[in-house]
Amino acid sequence: MMYEYNRIADRKRVDFIADMLAEQVGSGATVLDVGCGNGVISRHLGRLGFQVTGIDVSEKTIEKAQSLNTLDNVTFVRRSAEELVASGVRYDAIICSEVLEHLTDPGALLEVLYSSLSDNGKLIVTVPNGRGPRESLVTRPVLRMRASNGFMWRFVQGAKRLFGYKGTTVQSDADNLDHVQFFSKSDLMALAGGHKFRITRIGSANFIEDVFPFSFFAKRLPFLQRMDCAIADLLPPTLSGGFFTVGEKR
Repeated sequence: MMYEYNRIADRKRVDFIADMLAEQVGSGATVLDVGCGNGVISRHLGRLGFQVTGIDVSEKTIEKAQSLNTLDNVTFVRRSAEELVASGVRYDAIICSEVLEHLTDPGALLEVLYSSLSDNGKLIVTVPNGRGPRESLVTRPVLRMRASNGFMWRFVQGAKRLFGYKGTTVQSDADNLDHVQFFSKSDLMALAGGHKFRITRIGSANFIEDVFPFSFFAKRLPFLQRMDCAIADLLPPTLSGGFFTVGEKR
C-alpha cells in the first residue's frame, strides 16, 4: 500500500482508520473527512475504494489537497461542517483525525457531525493524549515558553532549527496548528457521551517517539518508530501519545 506519510505513527493511524472502515462500513462507503488538511487521509481511503469528501476551512490546505488529487472518487471542498449540514447529505462514516484538539468548542463540532452521520454510521476520531508523554513533556511546556517569549523560547527555536524541526506537518499546511484542548481518555469518553455518541473501540498511537531526545533518533531510524508504536500497544491507552477511537450514535 502506498503511503504519503513517512512516520510510522502516522501510518499506524491511517491504517487504523482504513481497517475500521473496511470492517464496520465496507468498501465503497461514503466517507466525510472533516478537517482534511492537505488530504492525505482522504486520498489514502480513496485508493482503497471509498467515496470520500474532504472538507476544511483553510483555503491553503484545500488548494494543496486539490492539486495533489488524481482520484475520481475523492473530492475536496473548502467548507465548514456547519455548511455541509445544510445540504442534508449524510455519510456512512465520518473521519475527524487530529482536529478536536485545535478547537475551542469541540462539542459544537460533534453536534454537527451527529447530523451528518447516517443512523448506523461510524465516527472515527483521533486525538493526542492530553496527559501522554508528548503533550505533557513537549506541547504544553513549549506553549508556556512561547507565551512568556523569553530566553528559553528563543533557545528552543534555535535548537529546533539546529536539529531540523520545521514546525510543519504532512497532514496540514494550515497557519495555526496550536493545541487548545488536552483530552484524557475519560475526557474523550465524556465528550462523546455528552453529544450522543458512544465510543466502541479505542486504540493507541505511539509512546515516547515525539519526546526529545528520543525523537531526534526516532526521526532518522524507522525501526525505533516501529518499536515505539508496538510498545504503545502493550501499555494502557492512558500512557500512549494519542488515541484512535471508533464511535457510533447512541
